[in-house]
Amino acid sequence: MSKNRKPEYLVSLDVGTSKVAAMIGEITATGAVQIVGLGTAPTRGLKKGVVVNIENTVESIRRAVEAAELMANCRVRAAHVGITGTHIRSLNSVGVVPIRHREITARDVDAVIEAASAMAIPADQQILHVVPQEYVVDGQEGIQDPIGMSGVRLEAKVHMVTGTLSAAQNLYKCVERCGLTVERLVLQHLASADAVLSPDERDLGICLVDIGGGTCDIAVYKGGSIRHTAVIPIAGDLVTSDIAVAFRTPAQHAEAIKIKYGCALPELVAHDAPFDVPGVGESPTRHLSRQMLAEVMRPRFEELFRYVRKELHRADLYELIAGGVVLTGGVAQTPGVLELAEEVLEVGVRLGLPQDVTGIDEVSRSPAYSTGVGLLLFARQQRPVGSYGNGGMRRLGNSDAGQLFGRVKGWFKGNL
Repeated sequence: MSKNRKPEYLVSLDVGTSKVAAMIGEITATGAVQIVGLGTAPTRGLKKGVVVNIENTVESIRRAVEAAELMANCRVRAAHVGITGTHIRSLNSVGVVPIRHREITARDVDAVIEAASAMAIPADQQILHVVPQEYVVDGQEGIQDPIGMSGVRLEAKVHMVTGTLSAAQNLYKCVERCGLTVERLVLQHLASADAVLSPDERDLGICLVDIGGGTCDIAVYKGGSIRHTAVIPIAGDLVTSDIAVAFRTPAQHAEAIKIKYGCALPELVAHDAPFDVPGVGESPTRHLSRQMLAEVMRPRFEELFRYVRKELHRADLYELIAGGVVLTGGVAQTPGVLELAEEVLEVGVRLGLPQDVTGIDEVSRSPAYSTGVGLLLFARQQRPVGSYGNGGMRRLGNSDAGQLFGRVKGWFKGNL
């Protein structure tokens, strides 16, 4: 690194239904993102991606952030935060403006995007994103950057994403109570897509399915642009609930069983050895097979993928995803899920892993960190060109690091 170049840092916060992941990335001299800090913490303060308990959510965020700070030896001040939930709505819109000086300027582009955004939305909703899909100049379609072109009429096709004010405000409140500033709320679908999809896939036509703990997020790309987003309220927590009910075991044990022994296809584990299932209260421990577990899990995953297929048909996009489907998110790691998705969706399916980052190998090998990596990449795209700020962070001295370690140590001592 050049001596004259100050280090630049980015911070992401993936506040999910099952876990909170805080990630700190450093921009290298070549412009790449190197992960230097990672912290995770389980959370019980969210349901279907929406905050339902402020205190529990704040505690989980603080724990994840402090772990990331300790690893990166820094103090976090601001972060890009992911948002999802069944309250998310999306629509496509079109705006048209005249070109005043016969040559399109950045002011004209801003004006046409503003015109496309002038849609009536419910009073309890706020606009999260207005993503340009393409521009049309005097009837010529498929233009990605019209600045400098000549014409008299500029049209913009955009994809708008909205969310409820209360959901966004509660998320802001949780992050700010941890002493952090929210630089931007980013739709988790878009962040995950930035991390796992290639430009060729976006151009050909692809559907991203991000299966988390509380929601399944869908993003469809075609011609290099986002065409559709949706949220399905079926995800990993319902699979856990099915296991808990079927085997009469507490939810925490059901989650551990799902992670350690889970499989979406019974035929893949037909001859595996049995495992122990703790009972509720004083009920005795029982021995059950992985095949029985898979037979409980498969119907819920089938239901999920049927909903995905139904959503694609409803939006009239099923025929446009020539590139197939990319599965990501923590639940996508479950054995048999890719094969079952191909069977139900009848298209090619691959596992989406975070790309274009270096540093911690654990991050690039796990689809569970796709949203966190995508938030860092989104933050990199939004930063001013040529700027080298501290990204809402500062390096710690020896005394600061000792205080930080003491805080983390005290937290663990008080929560064991």
